[in-house]
Amino acid sequence: MKTKSALFAFALLFSVISAVSQHSDSDKILQTFHTISSHEILDYTAELCSEKYKGRLSGSPEYLEVARWCAAKFEEWEIQPANNGSYFQYFTNEFSEVKSLGEVVYSNGNSKTILQFPEDYLPGSNSANGTVAAELVYVGYGITAPELDYDDYAGVDVKGKIIILEPGVPYTKNDPVLAKWTPYAYHRYKFRNAVKHGAAGMIYASKIANPNTVNLDGFIYAHLDTKVVGQIFSDAGKDYNEIQKSLKNKETPSFVLPEKQTISITAETEYFPEARACNVLGLIEGSDPVLKEEVIIIGGHLDGQGQMGDVIFPGALDNASGISDILGAAKALAASEVKPKRSVLFILIGGEECGLYGSKYYCKNPLFPVEKTKMMINLDMVGNGTGFFVSGGKTHANLFKHFEEANNTYIHRAMSASEVRKNYGRPRSDASVFEDAGIKTFSLWTRESVHPVYYHHPMDKTNVLTPEIMEDAARLLYLGVLGVANDIAL
Repeated sequence: MKTKSALFAFALLFSVISAVSQHSDSDKILQTFHTISSHEILDYTAELCSEKYKGRLSGSPEYLEVARWCAAKFEEWEIQPANNGSYFQYFTNEFSEVKSLGEVVYSNGNSKTILQFPEDYLPGSNSANGTVAAELVYVGYGITAPELDYDDYAGVDVKGKIIILEPGVPYTKNDPVLAKWTPYAYHRYKFRNAVKHGAAGMIYASKIANPNTVNLDGFIYAHLDTKVVGQIFSDAGKDYNEIQKSLKNKETPSFVLPEKQTISITAETEYFPEARACNVLGLIEGSDPVLKEEVIIIGGHLDGQGQMGDVIFPGALDNASGISDILGAAKALAASEVKPKRSVLFILIGGEECGLYGSKYYCKNPLFPVEKTKMMINLDMVGNGTGFFVSGGKTHANLFKHFEEANNTYIHRAMSASEVRKNYGRPRSDASVFEDAGIKTFSLWTRESVHPVYYHHPMDKTNVLTPEIMEDAARLLYLGVLGVANDIAL
């Protein structure tokens, strides 16, 4: 009888100690949770967007400088260098420096219009240096695909001409058919195909700064606003909206514009084919001797659009916001008295805007095996809104529940999630690269924008951010990742 009483007393004491320990851990976690501050996070964003980094163009000296600043923050917080004693994982990343805004002049007979930056045009991020002036030919999507019985160049001669070309492909439904068109959706393909057909230059009917193109010897191009393209078509007696509708119906309404309509493009650029960029890698080693061999990856792209002449593209929302949120969570995870049992790897990714270079390089050269990587959460444009959206959350419900519980209990933001969908089109984010590598991947976004979104635009400054949502994003990241890291049932 005494033995039973002693066992009961021991069990009761153990349960009390366990409950006290759990309560104590919760207090410690919340104590760190409340140290995450929007003021500090905005300080990170201001630094990332400062003029000295010139828009963080991957491959540029300024990108490497901002990477070193991020690594210094990791070192300050005693987050360890993850790559054999280094915070950096280097890869080749060619780039072009746009030295001036150049000039785009549209002529229609005796009428001449000097287009305005950035309302009417943007210089080509990888344009060759020099001037080209020529007559115009419209070539739709600029695709030559014999196996699909499709050729935008059929019936028109573009040799020595400036072509007007659209982004995309004439099929948009996300199904296996789209996969047949995807190779033709890449900007690099379109540029090379234009040169192959003898075009002297190009107008891209998409006014979005974009270093994810290719520098081809002597090939000069610029991006035009579709309103300007519409006016050029109107001057030629064409309805641009109707032509775009026919394109989407897989028709190829290519045509030569009247001889009196010409464009002159001047670009001042310098190409650096052997440049390098890097991922910045910081590691918090897990506290459990077994589970530390498993890892949770927190990532987001560090690079931006760079600078055109004297005009900097600060990239505040895209993606200084995501990086700042990660830094806020990283500092908290490093300081937390409750340590993650699994290891946590922070990857500040380079070369995303140039073609997902950094994420592709990491997935080909991972620091942890895929089978030991429990999840990756990617943050991109997480700084303008009132709620959260987690793509992939429904698919990976056993992981997402930790973020959902953290939000419902402590943060109280509107939050929705979706399933992972197989993407048959061109990959557009680092998250897709990790998912394709076999890693369970989330993407965290903000929703219900409070301020205008200036995508790839010089107006993407810190004043378009929502400090409160950034603070909550970092807090959500801290609690959710800690929950996954310490869930021994996974």
